[in-house]
Amino acid sequence: MESCSVARIMSLRKLAIHRTYLCTLIFRNLPKLLGFTPRLLKKFCKAEHVELQLTKKTTLGTLPELPPDILMGIFATLEIPDLVRAGSVCSSWRSTYTSLRSLGQYKLQQTPCLLYTSESAGESVACLYSLAEKRSYKLTLPEPPIRTRCLIGSSHGWLVTVDDRSEMHLVNPITCEQIALPSVITIEQVSPIVDEYGALHKYEFSRHTGTRGAYRSPSIFALDKLRHELHYKAFVFPDTSTGSYIVVLIHNPVRQLSFARVGDDKWTWLPPHEDYSDCTYKDGLLYAVTGTGELHAFDFSGPVITMEMIISMREMHHCGYMYIAQAPLGDLLLVWRIFQDYDLEPEPGSSVFWNSTEYKIYEFDPLGSKLKEINRLSDHVLFLGHNQSLCLSAEEYPSLSANHAYFTDDNYLWTLGFKNNHRDMGILNLDDNSREDLESPQLWSNFPAPMWITPDLRKMNLASG
Repeated sequence: MESCSVARIMSLRKLAIHRTYLCTLIFRNLPKLLGFTPRLLKKFCKAEHVELQLTKKTTLGTLPELPPDILMGIFATLEIPDLVRAGSVCSSWRSTYTSLRSLGQYKLQQTPCLLYTSESAGESVACLYSLAEKRSYKLTLPEPPIRTRCLIGSSHGWLVTVDDRSEMHLVNPITCEQIALPSVITIEQVSPIVDEYGALHKYEFSRHTGTRGAYRSPSIFALDKLRHELHYKAFVFPDTSTGSYIVVLIHNPVRQLSFARVGDDKWTWLPPHEDYSDCTYKDGLLYAVTGTGELHAFDFSGPVITMEMIISMREMHHCGYMYIAQAPLGDLLLVWRIFQDYDLEPEPGSSVFWNSTEYKIYEFDPLGSKLKEINRLSDHVLFLGHNQSLCLSAEEYPSLSANHAYFTDDNYLWTLGFKNNHRDMGILNLDDNSREDLESPQLWSNFPAPMWITPDLRKMNLASG
């Protein structure tokens, strides 16, 4: 992998140790993967190698050689950190790793990781905490430095970032691919202000919502300040009908929706509704849930985008956030995150501002347009925060705890503006609402705000910024 390589940050001594581990891992699992007996596997090895279990005495120069197609099949079963390390073992393994990526055959679902930054790691370095391995990796990301950006979303392996000119980019932290999104001045409520030399100087931000109401005069923001007022949350969804990607942005005033396909030159506004908190995309329909419990469906399949209100929740909770996620079998879940012990005007020096204490989960039946509250997720897991909301099968991700919610702090005060404050992050047992902390939480109090991301080696292969 290029400058973002996970293996790049490891010393040669540690890399050698991990190479031995990888060789052991691969050949230990080879019989199971291929359905062969160890005796049958010997034909794929050099004559002098009769033991497939590698030891610390094994040297790289005497590794058994496997046919590329078998090696590629093995590599396709590895999580990304092990895959990257395997690609660093020797030239033949590197060639197999490169082929696997270029042919698009690596499609293993990855366990979500926590992406965060640390002042000690450097301005351009992001840290990736693996729940599967209980360890962190350092990734050097493309300019501008990640610690100067806001993170407003994570979907399908992509971060949505906002730089110090309030412009947005997609960044894949694994491949280092970076794609510029349409300029912020193409959003309906934003206009450029230029100086006497014609250079962009400031932004004018209107409070126009598309609904009738009292007129409010526009506000003026410096280039790096607009992002703290405008941007809320963003999503990246594959669009199978066009082979491209749709980026959906929840933005102010009052959390409206705009979208753009990757490669577009402007954002398209979806008025006049507001107060959106989360989105998901399925079968050509964009489902968006509001903070007041309304579920809207936007149909992108026709020449004109239409909107239908699917359902409105009657009972709402006083303080919290609403999420929408797709269960593995395709059902839609609405999740209400409830806070207690919150203080919106904390005393100076206070370290706790709010704590997530409970989640109310509702299953949506599209045929009957009904919601049914469910008491537990059985063998499923939730990932909630400033990422695309996820509901995963614990059986497919053995390192995760079933019927638990893994959550990060997505209050807009912390995601966009305030730095180095306590963050409401952890793992909640949905059976009894007991809570445990993630490891080393002090590392994750930095700016930009930490968020879940599912690593992905695939590239968009579109024109990048």
